[in-house]
Amino acid sequence: MHARVSVNSVPEDRLPVILVHGLGMSSRYMIPLAEHLAPHLRVYAPDLPGFGLSDKPPQALTVRQLADALAAWMQALGLERAALVGNSLGCEVLVELALVHPQLVDRLVLQGPTPDPEARGIARQVVGFFLIAPFERWSLAWVALTDYARSGIRRYLQTLRSMVDNHIGEKASRVSQPTLVVWGTRDYIVPYAFVTSLAASLPRGQLAVIPDAAHGINYSHPEAFTTVLLHSFLHRKRILRQKTYLSNSI
Repeated sequence: MHARVSVNSVPEDRLPVILVHGLGMSSRYMIPLAEHLAPHLRVYAPDLPGFGLSDKPPQALTVRQLADALAAWMQALGLERAALVGNSLGCEVLVELALVHPQLVDRLVLQGPTPDPEARGIARQVVGFFLIAPFERWSLAWVALTDYARSGIRRYLQTLRSMVDNHIGEKASRVSQPTLVVWGTRDYIVPYAFVTSLAASLPRGQLAVIPDAAHGINYSHPEAFTTVLLHSFLHRKRILRQKTYLSNSI
């Protein structure tokens, strides 16, 4: 698997963060978010098998197979445990990873999780992509078109079928790791009712809403997304350190 890795110097006690792209995309789609996170955290952004510059199996991998491939890649790099951030299809892969390879997952961030059980049809998903287009950065269109061309339409449609058939809402109740669901108010692919229901079904779930953002928050609103992530990743650690200090001082 091809991957982009940050080179900034960060404190060694901070968990690595892995950014997992959405359907048909590659790690290029995660670059704006990665650049904002890199001064604070060690960041990895892989291309899932079949996409970007990674090897392309003859048949598109299912959500479960993509999760297994991500786990194998983490283990090959010696990443024993990480925080993982996914967009769209990436959210489905991460929920699967948390269930099948829980030892690798410290916490999850599901941004724009799919699919909405009320709109599982492929046609509904495609219409949603057109509805959000005016609210994304225009440069995203070029990234998407070139990434789609690299993966091919057949692989795109095969992966979309696996994504649409996946029941992330039913699996969420078995995810034990802390999970933050992030949604943009202009995300017309993922309804607000679905993300609120998903966050509520997660045993340790929370919901964060970013105003005026659409589906590609990692690309179009990286500053706002980074603020949410750093608060989630680092603020909790500061609280834990404070509690430890007070405990030691008694």
